[in-house]
Amino acid sequence: QAQVNALQKGEVDIIEALGFDFYEAAKKDANIQLPKYSTVNLQYMARFNHLHKPFDNPKVREALFYAFNQEDFLKAVVGDAKFYKVCHSYFPCGTPFSSEKGMDGLLKSNFKKAQDLLKEAGYDGTPIVLMHSTDLAVLTNLAPVAKSLMEKAGFKVDMQSMDWQTVVARRAKKDPPTAGGWHAFLTSWVSIDITNPIFMGFMNAGCEKAMFGWPCDKQMEELRDKFARATDPAEQKKIAEAVQVRVTQYPTHINLGQWYQNVAARKNVSGFVQAPAPVFWNIEKK
Repeated sequence: QAQVNALQKGEVDIIEALGFDFYEAAKKDANIQLPKYSTVNLQYMARFNHLHKPFDNPKVREALFYAFNQEDFLKAVVGDAKFYKVCHSYFPCGTPFSSEKGMDGLLKSNFKKAQDLLKEAGYDGTPIVLMHSTDLAVLTNLAPVAKSLMEKAGFKVDMQSMDWQTVVARRAKKDPPTAGGWHAFLTSWVSIDITNPIFMGFMNAGCEKAMFGWPCDKQMEELRDKFARATDPAEQKKIAEAVQVRVTQYPTHINLGQWYQNVAARKNVSGFVQAPAPVFWNIEKK
């Protein structure tokens, strides 16, 4: 609200991330514009720690695929359907490698299936340390939704609230969750950074060389290497689909839908460049 007040008074010129609740008010203000800078959007993701029980077991990670659904997350954070899209493809809808391959039956909140998978995996009720970011509006409501859906699936969840900077520091730790580590957290990626198996950092399953979460899967790495060496677009598409199928069998993370970020600016600001994220080249104020 303070940001919007400052923009309306001319105390600031641009709000890079306009809160969804303020879109309609900004739209009605004669002195404010809502430039559509983005050529792509963003994707929410859930990431789990592969090093520690219970998420060292692929069956337990798979249970989340059945427990979660994208719309609950998107409604809780974004709210307005104009600004989000249910998209089950790991590679964002509207990009070359987008596909529903391997996603049948997943992300439908099938709690019975999730419960069966947990039972099959021998889940012993270990509380899941779920990191909850509280100070970024586009992330704050994600963890409470995850907690609710996980509990319906049979998980016990210890949701620990902290600011985003603490999440960033803690997610790098390999300590056990009971000793300052973690089991899971939720975040968002700009879609341009996740358009293929090489770009998508969370698909790196190179064990110690992987990003925080540290998945370790030889088959995934062989597919990503094969994609990197392919030069024919049709062959690349085929490999990308194989990667997506593999990630449903050995989940590295879970995709939770696409969303659009709004920018607001005073009308005396011009020159916005079409780009995947807000950039300030070519901006002029009169």
